[in-house]
Amino acid sequence: MRKQWLLLLALIAVSSQSMAVGIDQTINDFLTPIANAVDGFFMTEVPIPFVGRAPFIVIWLVVAATFFTLYFKFINFRSFGVGIKLIRGKYDTTGAVGEVTHFQALSTAVSGTVGLGNIAGVATAVSIGGPGATFWMILAGLLGMSSKFVECTLGVKYRDVNADGTVAGGPMKYLSKGFAEKGFAGFGKVLAVMFAILCVGAALGGGNMFQANQSFSQLQNITGGADGMLAGKGWLFGLALAVITGLTILGGIKSIAKVTSKLVPIMGLVYVVTGLIVILMNGDQLANAFGQIINGAFNPSAAMGGVVGVMIVGFQRAAFSNEAGIGSAAIAHSAVKTDRPITEGLVSLYEPFIDTVVVCTITALVIVITGSLGTSEGLQGIPLTSNAFASAVSWFPYVLTVAAVLFAFSTMISWSYYGVRAWTYLFGENKTQENIFKVIFLVFIVIGSSLNLSAVIGFSFSMTLAMAFPNIIGLYFLAPVVKNELKLFMQDIKSGEIVFSK
Repeated sequence: MRKQWLLLLALIAVSSQSMAVGIDQTINDFLTPIANAVDGFFMTEVPIPFVGRAPFIVIWLVVAATFFTLYFKFINFRSFGVGIKLIRGKYDTTGAVGEVTHFQALSTAVSGTVGLGNIAGVATAVSIGGPGATFWMILAGLLGMSSKFVECTLGVKYRDVNADGTVAGGPMKYLSKGFAEKGFAGFGKVLAVMFAILCVGAALGGGNMFQANQSFSQLQNITGGADGMLAGKGWLFGLALAVITGLTILGGIKSIAKVTSKLVPIMGLVYVVTGLIVILMNGDQLANAFGQIINGAFNPSAAMGGVVGVMIVGFQRAAFSNEAGIGSAAIAHSAVKTDRPITEGLVSLYEPFIDTVVVCTITALVIVITGSLGTSEGLQGIPLTSNAFASAVSWFPYVLTVAAVLFAFSTMISWSYYGVRAWTYLFGENKTQENIFKVIFLVFIVIGSSLNLSAVIGFSFSMTLAMAFPNIIGLYFLAPVVKNELKLFMQDIKSGEIVFSK
């Protein structure tokens, strides 16, 4: 089976190289109207009384995150300790159904969110909205913890456990089954199908082509750029990445979880330590950097139309980075071994915190503290972040490149699973359909690495954020179910009725 996959990938590489001329324009022409159509609805700016205008989907996400934070009485802060105990396995129950541990589920979901958005996306936000965008990214990350808590609890609550022990869960399940419980089966089915279609598009775009394209761009930049040894070799990089990805995703969620549970801590540590080194090397500028962030967040004359403009940029990038409210992570978390859905919701609180409050903040601080915004005119995305690292130590961009490739790989293997679950929901939950999507996914890795896909960014951003529309309708509707689960769990902890495995 593995030999057949490798042969298929080789054929993909050869064909992509021969078709490279003109195919990028074809893909751009195909994706642009789709991205524009999705943008036309979800990114349409709507008026906010007394403050200005903002994209509908950003308001949709922020209002929901704020509502769930209040509805669950600041669960994002008061349950941190319980979450740590769950990750360590303290409340695991013997014989619970599922495929992975709490830590593995968290690692898989974090690997899907901690990606190039933390490197390229944050740099773009800071370059467009100024340092003040960092403040709003952090706030969005803290509020987003509550949205993540609700969706991941529901992902486990309404999952399907197959006869062979495999699990199928996520928004497709809780939208269809949860609404059916309340007598709205037809509406729930429509929302579930809508989510699944958007999820497939997001998996192939933001979870695949964007990751492959941007990681190769960074690799090419440090090896001589357009005149370097890798110029025109995107297909080769894509083939190598597709082979490694293919070998990982063949084993399903268990194989993915084993890789991410080891890779995520390593890649996170490498990036965070490197970022902290740069910050410490410029320690005398730290107070000034925080001053720029606070002043930029509330300065009426700030870039992008004042406070509202900077706020929108920060919230947008945070949403794209940590995916809180998007619903994607609920697919990975639903595979956890537990008989109490609320436990995975509490574990998932850490995901936006790690992704946005820690990793995104370090990226933004490195850019601001090194003064790269003023010395890197015209640069955005990874080149801006790379320039900031290089300003401290000339060889740090090589460390950044390793991190970028690892981020891209981990994001792709997680999103391949999200895409599989959405694809099989639409076309049938069986091995044949799973393998069909995996082949498509691997083809898109090579395509994304080989071509200059300017429309991929717009397509990826639009499809990913659009997933929040059907998902959050479900979260509002089913929030009382989560509240009851939380109440019962906390009562059992206090009464000592939970049987500890450790």
